Amino acid sequence: MKNSSLLIELGTEELPPKALKTLSNSFHKEILDGLLAAELICADDSANAQRFATPRRLAIVVPNVIEAQPDQSIERRGPAVQAAFKDDGSPSPAAMGFAKSCGTTVENLDRLETDKGQWLSYKVVEKGKSLHSLVPEILEQTVKRLPIAKRMRWGDSEAEFVRPVKWLNVLYGSETIPMELLGVTSDNTSRGHRFHCQGELSFTAADEYEATLEEKGHVIASFERRQNMISEQIHKAAKSVNGHIQLDAALLDEVTGLVEYPSPVIGSFDSSFLEVPQECLISSMRDHQKYFHIVDADEKLLPNFITVSNIQSKNPTQVKEGNEKVLRARLSDAQFFWRTDLKNTLESRVQKLESITFHAKLGSLMQRNKRIESLTGKVAARMQADQSIAEQGAKLCKADLVSDMVGEFDYLQGIMGRYYADLEGLPQGVGECIEQHYWPKFAGDSLPESLEAQSVSLADKLDSFVGLYGVGERPTGDKDPYGLRRAALSILRILIEKDHEFGLSELVSDSVGIYQEQQGLHIDNETQQEIVDFIRGRLTAFYQAQDIPTKTIQSVMACTPDSPLDFDQRVKAVNTFTTSNDAENLAAANKRISNLLKKQTHEISAQVERELLSEDAEIELNASIDSLEADCIKLFNAGDYEAGLAKLSTLRVPVDRFFDNVMVMTDDERLRNNRLSLLKRMQSLFLRVADIAVLG
Repeated sequence: MKNSSLLIELGTEELPPKALKTLSNSFHKEILDGLLAAELICADDSANAQRFATPRRLAIVVPNVIEAQPDQSIERRGPAVQAAFKDDGSPSPAAMGFAKSCGTTVENLDRLETDKGQWLSYKVVEKGKSLHSLVPEILEQTVKRLPIAKRMRWGDSEAEFVRPVKWLNVLYGSETIPMELLGVTSDNTSRGHRFHCQGELSFTAADEYEATLEEKGHVIASFERRQNMISEQIHKAAKSVNGHIQLDAALLDEVTGLVEYPSPVIGSFDSSFLEVPQECLISSMRDHQKYFHIVDADEKLLPNFITVSNIQSKNPTQVKEGNEKVLRARLSDAQFFWRTDLKNTLESRVQKLESITFHAKLGSLMQRNKRIESLTGKVAARMQADQSIAEQGAKLCKADLVSDMVGEFDYLQGIMGRYYADLEGLPQGVGECIEQHYWPKFAGDSLPESLEAQSVSLADKLDSFVGLYGVGERPTGDKDPYGLRRAALSILRILIEKDHEFGLSELVSDSVGIYQEQQGLHIDNETQQEIVDFIRGRLTAFYQAQDIPTKTIQSVMACTPDSPLDFDQRVKAVNTFTTSNDAENLAAANKRISNLLKKQTHEISAQVERELLSEDAEIELNASIDSLEADCIKLFNAGDYEAGLAKLSTLRVPVDRFFDNVMVMTDDERLRNNRLSLLKRMQSLFLRVADIAVLG
């Protein structure tokens, strides 16, 4: 059967640059999935497929695509032979009906032998569908499944896509597969660079696609290759001014999605702009102009930038000067904002927060600021941090939100506050609190460094959590408009990774008290517990991300430790315990004990009456518990759960002997209850760490 390469190219108006990489990956995956499902390619050919994406096209070239599905031999089973013929040997209506449905006669039917008897059957060969008939459906389904948030229409067409579609190139080997999609008809033509290539490009073979686009169309079709070119070019350009690039992966993706034939241009700006904090200048260059900034060996910003042009200009100096002129206006704005902001202190800005609503039911940003300040004092005291520094940082932590610079570049909130605090000569650490109280901003981000900054960060997140829950703004399903799941994880990370032993309940209670005192908002005990449970519940995802087994996490969760740091110590100890040779037997024993105790209609005490112990195995188990109980409790109280569990692991042998030789549910009620008490005594020791029964 013939096989050849298949080219599919969808040509459009300029696609959204930030979405291009995602669109390309999805386009590539959906087409390959469709071809694999249709059995037109094998897995190896799927792995060798080439993906292409530029601002004006999504494309793929798949090797070794067969021209039609393989024919399939299908055996249809009819009625049992016993029911297929009458006593005189003539075919029954069932046999004739089956033959007719197969398009043949009873005489041409086969016999199928099975372990349940003999059946009439008929083998038919179902011819495989052709590539020409399958590709249109595959491509239509691909377009429907692309991750497009909002589709648009153009002209009088009813077609919808992320951008207007201009051409469709579907080539199998050298043959065009005829089809219509999104208002265009397929052929073997494409378009090259918008400025460097006039007219259409045609292909005589699918495998010529990439080379033809580059040689005749001035288009680097591969997203990955174009991105590597840009990376090499900008790093080389930066070296020419004795600097280097702090590469921003998102910016590199976006710039790659903006150009088809990259050409770097290095420019400069007046060094007087360097008086402005470099984060502001970088933001102006990156966010507004899509420029790459350059830094020196000390990571200080140099008065240079690199832009990646989509054309090879005959007059690069003009391109350079044009970009410098545009950037000069941007940096002048940033310089103006900076100088204007310096005329006012952070303290003077705090009162302006009264005009900004935090939440309709929770008051202004000024009221929120006061709550954060009060809560910070309580948290800082628990941490034994410098309360004066922490409270001053909390008081000023939102002040830069009403500055001109943050009003223009909201990304700089906190960062600008640190600059203003340092320039005002505020005590060391206040600026750090202002900047770092937003940390961590995303999963894996850095945590606040000082105790004072950690206390402000916790207060900020707890205030949001408690207040929003208090007015019924809970996360539901996949909706979390206020980012409370992220806030919960941030609280947990600070408490665990910064070694703070206090519990969630006391933190939530402190915040609830401040809401009651300052705003008269009553939050009942049930809601408080709901908040604690929600935050604690995020520990499951936190440890799953560290490859801790879910059962291990659940075993600790069953004991509901209030301190996240304590939870962390238990989880790690149980995870180590599960690798021991004794873990499986002890988990099974604890599960058995748990089941026995659940069936009792009365409360079982953990106090053992020693005089009722009669069997050797139960005497041995009780003695074993006696020998290690005090040491285990001491270790658990000190948080050394791993050492405590290691000691409890020695109970495996006496526990096994107990269950092998002792009848727990004896008819003698006193003996039965005493043996259950012995088991509960052992279980209680394990429950100081986790419910080991969950591991069974």
